[in-house]
Formats: sequence, C-alpha cells, structure tokens
Amino acid sequence: MPEGDKLYRYATQLRPVLEGQTILAARAHGPGPVPQTSRIVGAVCTGVRSQGKNLIISFDNGLALRGHLRMHGTWHVYRPGEPWRIGESKARLVLEVEDAVVVNFYAPVIELLEERALADYAPLSRLGPDLLDDDFDAAEALRRYRDPAVATVTLGDAIMDQHLMAGVGNIWKHETLFRCGLNPWRRVSEIDDTQLVRMIDVARALLRASAGKRDEAGKDQRRPEMYVYWRSGQPCRRCGTIIRSARQGVDLRYTAWCPLCQPVAEGQAVLPGRRSSS
Repeated sequence: MPEGDKLYRYATQLRPVLEGQTILAARAHGPGPVPQTSRIVGAVCTGVRSQGKNLIISFDNGLALRGHLRMHGTWHVYRPGEPWRIGESKARLVLEVEDAVVVNFYAPVIELLEERALADYAPLSRLGPDLLDDDFDAAEALRRYRDPAVATVTLGDAIMDQHLMAGVGNIWKHETLFRCGLNPWRRVSEIDDTQLVRMIDVARALLRASAGKRDEAGKDQRRPEMYVYWRSGQPCRRCGTIIRSARQGVDLRYTAWCPLCQPVAEGQAVLPGRRSSS
C-alpha cells in the first residue's frame, strides 16, 4: 500500500502540472462510485496536497477531488498524445490540462467533494497528526496512543492506525520498530512514554527522508535502507541473526523482525506469531 511518503511525492509531482491550470477535460471510470467530473471542467486547480495516505486536488469552484490508493493505486503524468504505460481500461480518473494529462490507475476511491466539507469528512477529520506536516503535533500523537482503548493493541498494529498518527504503512512499520528495538507484538501499554516518543520521532524521520524532505540542517536526504521489510529468512544487517516473520493484525499480513535486535520483553503479553485474545 502506498504510504504517506509516496502520497507526498505524488503531490509534489502533480502540483507543478496542475496548479493554476484550467481543467480542459475530465473523466472517471468504475468500478465503484464514479464522481461527476463534468463539474470541474473549466475550473482552475488551486492546490494539490497529501494528507496521510490521501491525495486532495482543489479547484476554484469550491470542489475538491479526494483519492485513496489502497493497495495498488498510482498516479501518472503524460504529455498530450504520449502513450500510457498502463492500459486505459485501468484508469480511474483522467484530468487534461493544456500541456499534460494526469491519470490515476487502479485507485478504488476517487471522490468529488465540497472543499468546505473536508474538515468534517470522516476519512480525513478522524486522521491523527500527519507525520509529514511541518507543524506535526507529536504531543497530540502521544495523547492518542495513551487512549485507554489503545492500551492492549500491539505496536505492529497501532503504528499503522491512521487515527493515531497518519502516514505509516507496512514498510515504515517494520523499519521504525526495528530502529527502536521494539518487538512488534508488544502492547502499547507495555512501553513507556520515552519509548513511544522515540517511536513517533523515528517514524517521522523515516517518512520525511523517504519523501525527500530535507533534514533539520537543511540537507537533502536519501531513502532509508531497509533492515527488515521484505527480508524474512535473511541475516539481519546489524547483528546477523536470521530475520523471522509471522502473521499479525486483522488482515494477517506478515510482520518481520529480528529476534536479537527486537527481543521479546520480560512479561510481554503477546508473543510473536500469537494473536492477542483481547
């Protein structure tokens, strides 16, 4: 699933192409609900931004497109007349401006909404602080993690809960918990505030680096190296221990971890490979 850093890069790619441009033609296709794109033909794009795993395109007539890519969605930009790299039957949304064609492929969610309604629209309003926001509120993220309803949730599940903080998906779940030395099956209640704050800070640093945002010193950053994601059965790049994996979460996707760098803690309630009963 594209994560917050990927959506940020898509917004960066689309912004110079669409902002200030008049939409000359627009069309959308199913499956699923199809937005009335005729309502934005003739409108001028006023902004493109990401919010968590959402991409929002705003127009001067008060409307906005919201796209969520889920597992396989992607955004492409083409010159007029240029062949597409994916078949047109897979296109969900096509926007044509004077010098470019913007195409969304595969996204299951493309919606046309009123801009003024976005602040109260549940898929956006319920999101936690956005890790890529320059004004990211770490204290609010910590407060949400300390909600009693989250106490028994395992870290591997909690760190991807977009209602707690927005942007982390499966890749940066793995890499954040590895760098923090946290076993993914530990519950939120089993780590202290210092560990939680570090987890939040590391997740933000990784997403910012992957998104191409400069560090605190103003230097460009490279995409972080992968230590555990997609490396089950291979030696840990830090200690040489074989990376293990097991299914975790409601969707039972595999989570990988290093048994030495992310050890089971004394008294840990949920062990790797076993689901919590609560």
